[in-house]
Amino acid sequence: MLETFEVLKDAFPYLLEGAGVTALAVVGAMAFGFVIGIHIAVFQVYGPWWLRRVVGLYVWFFRGVPILVLLFLFYFGLFSLIGINLSALTSVILVLGMTSGAYQSQIYRGAIQSLSYGQLKAARALGMSDTRAILSIILPQALRLSIPGFSNEYSIILKDSALAFVLGTTEIMARTHFVASRTYQHLPLYLLAALLYFMLTWMGVKVLRKLEEKVRIPGYSHLQG
Repeated sequence: MLETFEVLKDAFPYLLEGAGVTALAVVGAMAFGFVIGIHIAVFQVYGPWWLRRVVGLYVWFFRGVPILVLLFLFYFGLFSLIGINLSALTSVILVLGMTSGAYQSQIYRGAIQSLSYGQLKAARALGMSDTRAILSIILPQALRLSIPGFSNEYSIILKDSALAFVLGTTEIMARTHFVASRTYQHLPLYLLAALLYFMLTWMGVKVLRKLEEKVRIPGYSHLQG
């Protein structure tokens, strides 16, 4: 028992550094996914038929292929094929971001379609272009309604980030595996890793819930919009 405690005490700062790498990967992926997802959502709702087909294929591909396969496909395949030399962490952020973008797009698309189409018609009647109406009227409402779904996506991407260790990224799982393989204290170390993932999930979801409460309009729902 004393030996286990010493191992955990010595390993904790090392694993905590890995938690920082994990947090960086998740935040970067969520931000990249947001940029992709919001564009795809708008294209799917308001774009011409051919553009809806193209972005629909993107969504289908990234939602249908496992994260592990995508990591290998891009890091060892496509990035090398086109001559892009990226670090493992950057590759993880890009792959997780592209995948998250596909899922986030459906969150935003659902939120946009839940709003009354009459709002866009009213904006046109006032002389606003579709682009301005979408940016100024539709998206602010849709993004506010999307926060619960975005919170769920954060939890999913955080758990998916554990697969990043296969590329040699020094995040929580890679560091835990490294220490466990040398100390043979597998159970307590992986329990500590699970606790770190739990804390990252709890903190992220708590922040997003605070944001949801801050932007909530009392008495307003999408059904009234």
